[in-house]
Amino acid sequence: FQICFLLFAVLYIVSYFIITRYKRKADEQEDEDAIVNRISLFLSTFTLAVSAGAVLLLPFSIISNEILLSFPQNYYIQWLNGSLIHGLWNLASLFSNLCLFVLMPFAFFFLESEGFAGLKKGIRARILETLVMLILLALLILGIVWVASALIDNDAASMESLYDLWEFYLPYLYSCISLMGCLLLLLCTPVGLSRMFTVMGQLLVKPTILEDLDEQMYIITLEEEAIQRRLNGVSSTVEYQTVELEWELEKVKSKKTNLERRKKASAWERNLVYPAVMILLLTETSISVLLVALNILYLLVDETAMPKGSGGPGIGNASLSTFGFVGAALEIILIFYLMVSSVVGFYSLRFFENFTPRKDDTTMTKIIGNCVSILVLSSALPVMSRTLGITRFDLLGDFGRFNWLGNFYIVLSYNLLFAIVTTLCLVRKFTSAVREELLKALGLDKLHLSNNPRDSETKPSANGHQKTL
Repeated sequence: FQICFLLFAVLYIVSYFIITRYKRKADEQEDEDAIVNRISLFLSTFTLAVSAGAVLLLPFSIISNEILLSFPQNYYIQWLNGSLIHGLWNLASLFSNLCLFVLMPFAFFFLESEGFAGLKKGIRARILETLVMLILLALLILGIVWVASALIDNDAASMESLYDLWEFYLPYLYSCISLMGCLLLLLCTPVGLSRMFTVMGQLLVKPTILEDLDEQMYIITLEEEAIQRRLNGVSSTVEYQTVELEWELEKVKSKKTNLERRKKASAWERNLVYPAVMILLLTETSISVLLVALNILYLLVDETAMPKGSGGPGIGNASLSTFGFVGAALEIILIFYLMVSSVVGFYSLRFFENFTPRKDDTTMTKIIGNCVSILVLSSALPVMSRTLGITRFDLLGDFGRFNWLGNFYIVLSYNLLFAIVTTLCLVRKFTSAVREELLKALGLDKLHLSNNPRDSETKPSANGHQKTL
């Protein structure tokens, strides 16, 4: 218990600093809204800590198994045993259900509540309204699950099993949420895998091949001075021109900052770090697709390759990887890489673009939504890793009680879709430059057939023409 508490305390503190970094700064006065925001902040921090625990639990279990195999009689690692791992998985499953179905809905409704009409305003009135809304939401979800169960499996035994709230209903409901999370991961992860190259390209300094940075700095400085003079000469009454010039000035300053950073970077950083990181990303992505392709072959020839095909050998009894400790380390790296890619892909989707948190300017409602999204993704990550064959670690606790994991066609389709979509995203990513040049050569570039991010740098001017920085 002490070990679990210490681990969770560390995750809670880290999650608190992350949320407060993005949370919009509110007034320091101790009014009713401030108390409600503080309670919602604590609940969101708890949820984010549970999400981090669900992500770290699978790598922790894999590395613990390899340590127990390497040092079976070591006195200092006797605390690291199967009982601890099983307990952590059960706690992660329990807290994930608690956050998803109780704490986060309570935080959202509590934040939006004002108290019923006719009652005295205050914290108690808002809590009463929140509890009523939670009861209504629970009844709504119960009705939806009953209807879904009647449509999918119209059996008296399955209907009666829904009366068992703890042993069947909550795991069944969590199984549905996990399936939705896996489908969301199927959509986000391939996009994130291709997007990671762009993100790392923005964070690192690219090599300067056939480029004169001094000349570019001179040109960008002249552009900045010209825009600044135009901005000083524009009358304050012409609001549209002022906003447009300020937007252009910010873009130029951003380009100037990037050029200054590239100019100050050392030769090692420019010519070694960037290519090495790009090769590493390409290698990890290729290994992920290769493992999924091998898993598809295993599914076709061996029934035990199914996520619910066979029980695991147990913690500390056998290695989970064919290559031992090296293979386990590779699995851990790929799991973290897939999680980071899924988060990047999630915020890269057009539907969730406005959902991205901003430093010191994120409302509490948006923070709650982000915490729920991260919780769904992190809870589905162990399931996706096992389904795709990234790891052979059998899911423990309620994570392994999903009925759809035993459906051969669902698992096979999931693997095929992941491999195909990831390959298409990578091909589209690395052939975009060639495609743009072909469109220019054919004179079709004016039709805007490509989704080039540089198109976003154009802005209409007052006379209707396009201006490109």
